[in-house]
Amino acid sequence: MATTPSSKANADDASKLGYSYVTPSGMCLRFRQSLAQFSDLFSEFNKYIAPAYHHDRCERSVHMRLYSMNKREFATVFLAFFACFGLGIFIGLAGPPITVMSKVSGSSLLPNVSGESGGGNGHLAKGPFVMRTPLMTTYSQQLWIIAKLLTANTDDEMVDKKFHINVQIEGLTAEHKPTMVYGARAGGLGMGVELKNRTRHLSCSYEECDEFTVLHFGFLDYAHYIVTVRFYGLEAFHQRYNIRTVQFYFKSYNPAFTQIEIWFRFIFVLFTFIITCWFAHTLRRYPMNDWSIEQKWISILLPLLLMFNNPIFPLIFIANSWFPGMIDALMQTTFLCGLLMFWLCVYHGLRQNERKFLSFYLPKLIVVLPIWLCAVMLGIWEKCDELNDPTYSHFEDSQNYNGLKVFVSIAGVMYLLYLGLLMLKAYSELRSMPYFDMRLRILTLLMLIVLSISLIVTLQHFGFDTLEDNFIAQLYTSYKSSAQFMCFYGLLNFYLYAMAYVYSPSGPAVHEPIIAKDNPTFSMINDSDEEVMYGSDEESRRPLNSACRKGNDYDSD
Repeated sequence: MATTPSSKANADDASKLGYSYVTPSGMCLRFRQSLAQFSDLFSEFNKYIAPAYHHDRCERSVHMRLYSMNKREFATVFLAFFACFGLGIFIGLAGPPITVMSKVSGSSLLPNVSGESGGGNGHLAKGPFVMRTPLMTTYSQQLWIIAKLLTANTDDEMVDKKFHINVQIEGLTAEHKPTMVYGARAGGLGMGVELKNRTRHLSCSYEECDEFTVLHFGFLDYAHYIVTVRFYGLEAFHQRYNIRTVQFYFKSYNPAFTQIEIWFRFIFVLFTFIITCWFAHTLRRYPMNDWSIEQKWISILLPLLLMFNNPIFPLIFIANSWFPGMIDALMQTTFLCGLLMFWLCVYHGLRQNERKFLSFYLPKLIVVLPIWLCAVMLGIWEKCDELNDPTYSHFEDSQNYNGLKVFVSIAGVMYLLYLGLLMLKAYSELRSMPYFDMRLRILTLLMLIVLSISLIVTLQHFGFDTLEDNFIAQLYTSYKSSAQFMCFYGLLNFYLYAMAYVYSPSGPAVHEPIIAKDNPTFSMINDSDEEVMYGSDEESRRPLNSACRKGNDYDSD
C-alpha cells in the first residue's frame, strides 16, 4: 500500500517519541467537538458568574480580623453573641410586665342611679360616666382609658355599629383643685378646643364586644385626672341587645419596668460608648481612604446605636414635655433606617469600587428615605393630634392613615426586592473569590439572625394586642413582659458589637500602615492564608485606582 509523505513523517515522529496518535473519526469525533463547544460557551458565561483571580478590583483596604479568624474563633464569636442575647432574654423573663391595668365598672360611676326605675340600667347606653384615674407617677409615662361593653345578646350574629363619645377631662393640681384640661373652656393643653364628639366602632359577637379606646395621654401633667364620658347613638342598640355593663380599663406603663428600662438603656449606652471608642482607636493609625466599606459603615452605625440607646432618655421623666419622647422616636427610626442602608451599600460596595453619590448612594437613599419619612411623619402626626385632642384616633382619618400604611408597605417591598437583587449579584460574582466569600457569609448570617428574630418580635407586637389606637405606642405597650424589650434592644446592640469585633483591624501597630489588597487572591501565590499582606512598598505609594485606569498591570507582567 502506498504511503503519503505526511503519514510517513508522522510515523517517524511517533517512533521517535515512543507513542502513536490515531485521529478520531465518526460519532466519537462529533461528540468531543460538541463537548468542546459547550465548554467554551460555559467558560464565556462563567466569567460573569464567578470571576477568576485575575479580576482586579483595584482597591486597597485595611486587613480585617475576619481574614485571620479560624473556625474556633468564629464559633467563639457566635457563642458569645447568643450567650449575651440569651442572658438579656432571661433577665427580661424575670422582670415585671411592661404595662399595668386596673378596671372599674360603669355602673358604679353613674350618678344617682339607685333611685331610678330599672336600677339605672338605661344610663349604661349614654352615661355620663364620671371617673377618677389611679395615681399616675412620673414613671407611668402614658395613660390609656379603654372601654368594653357586655350585652345579653345570645343570637348568632355579628354586630358592627358606629357611635359617638364625648369626653371632658380635668386635672387635679397639688392642692387637689380641678383644672380643665380638655373641654369647652379648656385651658393649657386644650386651649381653644371645643368639646367634640368622636366616632368609635362597636364590634360585638354574642355577649362580648371588642374594646375601644376612649382617650390616650402621650405624657402626664397631673397625678390624677377626672374624666367624664358620654355615649351617643347606643340607645337603639341597648333596646335590642340590652347592655348589661360597661367596663373601663386604666392602662399605663409599669413603674417597675420603667426603672429597668432606664438602667438597661444606661448600660447599653455605656458599652456602646466604650466599643465605639475602641473601634475608632483601632482604625486611627490607618488613613480613612484605606478602610474597607464595612469598617466605614460600622464607624457610622456605632454612633447611631449610641443615639438609639438614647443617653438623654431620663429627660422624658424630668422634663414635663412631649419633646424628649419625640426625639427618642426620631433617633430610633434613624438608626433602624441606617441599618437598612448599611445592608444595601455593603452588598453592592463589595462588587463596585466607584462609589459616587449619584450612581451608588442616591438609588439606595430613594429606597430607604420613604421608610424613614413615613415613620417620622406618622409619629409627628399622632403626637400633634393627641396634644390638641387626647380623644383623637387615627381611625377617624382612616383614608390618609391607610394610604400612609400602603405607601410604607410598597416601600418595604421595594427595599426587599432591591436587597435580594444585590445579594444575588454579590454571591454570583464573589462566591468563588477567597476571603470575599467569608465577608459575604458573615454579613448574611448575622443579617438573617437579626431579621428573623425581629420578625418574630414584630409579629408578637401586632398579632395579639390591638387595644391601643396609637400605632406608634402599640410598638411598646403590646409587650407581655420585659423579655421582648430586652430581646429587641439586646439583639441590635450585640449585633453591632459582634460586627465591630469581626471587622476591626488585626495585627500590631506599625509606623507604616500595612494595607491589605481588597482582592486577597493576589497574595495566595506566595503567601499563606494566615499571614496575608498585599502589595509592595512601591504599590502602596500609587493611587488606589491607578491600576483600573491604566489596565491590568498583572497581566502585562
